[in-house]
This record gives sequence, structure tokens and C-alpha cells, in this order.
Amino acid sequence: MPIILSILLVLNLQTFALDAEHVSKDFIKNFQFEAPKPKMKKWTVAVYMNGKSNIEPFALNDLNRLETQGSDDNINIVAEIGRSRGLENDTQADGDWEGVRRFYVQKDSDMDKINSPVLEDLKNIDMGDWRKAAEFLAWAKENYPSERIMFIIWDHGWGWIDPLKPGENLADKDRSISHDFVTGNYIKTTDLGKIFRAAGPVDFYASMACFMQMAEVAYEIKDYAEVIAGSEEVIQLPSFNFEDFLAALKNNPGATPQEAGAYLTNTFKEMYSRPEYQDLLISTKYGTQLSAIRGKALKSFAAVMKDFASYISSSAQEDALAAAKRDVLRFEVGDENTDPDKLISFYADIYDFANLLVKYTSDPVKKQKAAEIFDRLKSNIEKELVISNVFLNMDRTGKDYSRAHGISLHIPGMPGNLIDYHKTYRNLAFEKETGWSAAIKRIENVGK
Repeated sequence: MPIILSILLVLNLQTFALDAEHVSKDFIKNFQFEAPKPKMKKWTVAVYMNGKSNIEPFALNDLNRLETQGSDDNINIVAEIGRSRGLENDTQADGDWEGVRRFYVQKDSDMDKINSPVLEDLKNIDMGDWRKAAEFLAWAKENYPSERIMFIIWDHGWGWIDPLKPGENLADKDRSISHDFVTGNYIKTTDLGKIFRAAGPVDFYASMACFMQMAEVAYEIKDYAEVIAGSEEVIQLPSFNFEDFLAALKNNPGATPQEAGAYLTNTFKEMYSRPEYQDLLISTKYGTQLSAIRGKALKSFAAVMKDFASYISSSAQEDALAAAKRDVLRFEVGDENTDPDKLISFYADIYDFANLLVKYTSDPVKKQKAAEIFDRLKSNIEKELVISNVFLNMDRTGKDYSRAHGISLHIPGMPGNLIDYHKTYRNLAFEKETGWSAAIKRIENVGK
């Protein structure tokens, strides 16, 4: 190359570099780069799976069940799952890792191994801390945006009750919601609302945990979930029918939260209607139930319950109240040894209780008042509150679960000590709204 041409080429390249530097600075100064945003999908299903307990094998199995459907172009499925070593029912499956990991759930048919990618390893965080549940929900919303979001807490459940902690560890108990056996901590009923105040509301919340479809529990989150699903009774493992529920949602990704609630309950009933699960219910002497309710209808429900609490505490006919207390459909807080006639259990179906109170009241004036309240309660539950309610079988005392109408309440039974718990009922939002503790006190004192 001629020397003059080479010099000109170098000078031109230097000039270009200077111009490029100038343009680049101006461009950066006047324009902000943004990273590509994740695709907006129809639904995100976020499952907080606390398997740091004696049900670790079932947590791993349920994550594999989620993988049978997996995420697709319309639905994200993400899970945060915890497991530990050395506890009862510890399993060495899937590499016997311990701690807490986040997964983006992808379709896979291998039921013995989780093949979805690990997004984060959170080490051994406390899954009994409501803040960790809130962090997971906020993370799912930010990283997997969708038109609608479903949040599931998966673990043991104990309704509204916050059990006493023996020492600093609850490893000898399997109570409450999201109970971390390693730390001995759990998410209290009054902590549930904090999750959503920190992470924002959801369209659909479900408790894959026993006893959680209680008025006292649901009322804590009524303003943060359009639909709330759960069971009045013990949920037998294998839990929800995740496979068919997700298939239904994927088949109709535009489903409303109410439609999704019906998918969850209807697929649950179908699964437990299968011969192998019918055999399970019969052999364990359990009925089963699952319902989906509207969060916004809990306010009018509470208005009825406020009047009902006042009637019970001041006016209800005593022998009628005692008979309703004796005969109401109760849920299995104890067992055949601790509560042989299932009379001590303190969780019961409120519709069934109110109906029995009317039936057993003989005084005409009191009966009319009880009937008026029951009619209001019946209308609220059937027309406003409950979207879908499914039930199967009978309990060990012969009571048919068709008497379960979708929402339970603390209705004390006969004297007995099934579990020690903190006396925190007056802290509940439902109690503050209704004064139900006055009814509890009256019920406790009749029919002993």
C-alpha cells in the first residue's frame, strides 16, 4: 500500500473513532438502554413448598407432579421448595440435597427426578418466616409477569391456631401453616396478611394444608385475594390434583380466578373419587372437602356472624345450643385415641351448626330469630361466598360430608386438651369484626 494512502487511512480511522466516541457519549446521555422484559403471560402459578418437615417425600413428589404439565407459552409455573436432612421420613431421593431452591417448572415425565432448572439456591433459609414467603411471591411477580397470579402455600396446616413452641423447636409437632421443622418457626395466622401487604395482592390464593378454609384464616387475607381455596378438613396426601388442575388451566389460559377455583375443586373431587383414593379415605375413616370462596364476600359474611355471635351469647336456647354443639360436623383435630367420639374437636362447619341450632330450638321466639339468622347465613354462603364446594365420604362417626358447606369456624367441643396453643383469638381480624369470642365462651359452657 502507498505510504500516503496508509497515512490517510490512519487519519480517517482516528477521525471516525473520535466521531464514534462523541456519538456514543451523546447517545448514552440522551437514551437509556432497557433490558428486554419477560413475556407477559396469562397466569403465573407460584408454589411455596415447605418440605422441611416429616412430609419431605410428598413435597418432592408434588414438584415432580407439577413437572408432568410444566410451563408453556401461556402459563408460568415456579416453585420454591425446601427440604432437610435427619428428620422423620427424610428421603435421599433426587440427590439428597438440603436447603431451599427455586425452580422454573418445565414439562418432564420422570417422576423420580426433578429436571427443571434451579434458578436460585437460597441455602437453608427459614420457610416459617412470612417474609420469605413474601420475597418469593414478589420475586415471582417481577420475574414472571402475568395477567393473573395464583399463590399456593404447601405444608402442614393447623387453621387459625398458633401452637405453643416446646423449647425453640417444634420438630415433635406437625402443626400450623408453613412449619419449618429445622428452625421451629411457622407463619402465624396474623402473618398471612403481611405476606400480601409486602408482596401485593393475588388473584387466587390456595392453602395446600389442613384445616385452612376457616373464616378466621380467610378474613386475614380477604382484601388481597379475589379467590381463596382450601379445606375445612385434613387434606390427605397426595394433596391437590395438580396434574388435571394445571391441564385445565392450560386448556383455558384466559380463565377467570373464579373459573380457576372451580378447576381446583372439581379436579380434587375427581381424583379422590378414584378407587385407590376412595380406599385411602375409607381405610383412614376420613371424609374430604375442598372449597373456593370469594374474598370480597367475607365482609357480608362477617356481618351475619356478628349478629349470630350476639344471638348465641345472649339469647340462644341452652339445650338447643348444647345439642347443636354435640351433633355438628366436626373436623379431625384429634384422632380415635385422643378424641374417640370426635366431640372435643373445636373446628366445625358453621352452616351445619346454624342449621342444627334452628332444628333443636323449641321456643317459638328464639326459633324465629335463629331461623332469620340462618336464612341470611345460608343465602350468603350459597349465593355470595362459595364459588365451588366439593365433598366425599363420611367421617369415622358416620357423619356425611355433604354437611360441609365450604367454610368452617372455631366452635368449641367438649372439654379436652388436643393441642396447646397461644390464646391469641382476640388478635384475629375476624374476631375484631364479629365478636365471635363471646359465642365461643357461651358454647364452651353448655352441655358439659
